[in-house]
Amino acid sequence: MKVAIVHDQLNEFGGAERVLVSLKQIYPKADVYTTTYNPYSLGVHRSLIKNWKVNVSWFGKIPIIKNLYSPFRFLTPYIWESFNFDDYDLVISSSGSWMSKGVKTNKPTIHISYIHHPPRYLYGYETAIEWQKYFIVRIYAYIVNHFLRIWDFESSQRPDYIIANSKETQKRIEKFYRRNSTVVYPPVSIPKTISYSLSTNRYFITVSRLAKAKHIDVLIKAANKKKFNLKVIGSGRDKRYLRSISGPTVEFLDNISDKEFSKIFENARAFLFASKDEEFGIAPVEAMGYGLPVIAYRSGGVPEYIEDGANGFLFDELNEDSLLDKFAKLNRLSTKQYLKMKKLARKTAEKFSEKNFKKSIDDFVKKHARTTRS
Repeated sequence: MKVAIVHDQLNEFGGAERVLVSLKQIYPKADVYTTTYNPYSLGVHRSLIKNWKVNVSWFGKIPIIKNLYSPFRFLTPYIWESFNFDDYDLVISSSGSWMSKGVKTNKPTIHISYIHHPPRYLYGYETAIEWQKYFIVRIYAYIVNHFLRIWDFESSQRPDYIIANSKETQKRIEKFYRRNSTVVYPPVSIPKTISYSLSTNRYFITVSRLAKAKHIDVLIKAANKKKFNLKVIGSGRDKRYLRSISGPTVEFLDNISDKEFSKIFENARAFLFASKDEEFGIAPVEAMGYGLPVIAYRSGGVPEYIEDGANGFLFDELNEDSLLDKFAKLNRLSTKQYLKMKKLARKTAEKFSEKNFKKSIDDFVKKHARTTRS
């Protein structure tokens, strides 16, 4: 079976790219297609895809505009529809903000789209860029987004089958696309074994792109107020601002090795997460894989895996006081209660293993896709 994997873009490495890597491992001979590709922006993860043959769109080959996607968003339909997949038996699109589900296929090719989320900027959800504050940009975006919403709906009817990365995303697919979908949670990388011994370190951690919609500022304000140690792992356009509001107990880390990453997780007390309308949230589950309780904002797909008071805590208002209320509850746990929470967190994370993801995808494909071209 000849397979093509289509991914939104390869200019950063996050949860969607982890899905892409797992898909490529399931189908190692698959060809990869994307809009733009910059291996140097992938940091330490570059080695994971350095030997891939990546087919880049015509848009991604234009030196100046390939890094300016937002102003040229109106070109999205033309970018995806320029690819030809007639020689493939199966196309799997990994679709999010750049709408790779919009590729065209003809029978007998089967198209399965794994949707991370419908584009947030088209449906009123918070985005990384606060473009609404500029009047001219707001007018331009209003016009472009109107037509993109029409195309987004039309192109959502193209895949033969749709897989959603969470129940929250499944609800949005039904709401915006009027399509049925099957939930397959994304793969989460967790250590094979962990130690449940209590660390003497008392720091807390978060891992995230440093963008407005992630609300890292809420975590920082909480750390400033209670003077607890917070390690912020990640990079992004809001880094300078977040540094400017940080007190002496907040530390920023970026481009750390896998070994350093694991050590930080192993010795932390808990993971903090304040993202709004997050469709799933791989980072919190990854933390739970290390046996870390998660204190998270009750929003989006997060309540699908965090049970308040059992394997972590959920706060209801997006501010530092609401977070600190749960922070206090965590610190009031006895050693026995805390260890029980750690074990429940780990047990929850094991459900989202790469092995389970690969099996679910493989089973789905075997059920719905032809194995050979007739």
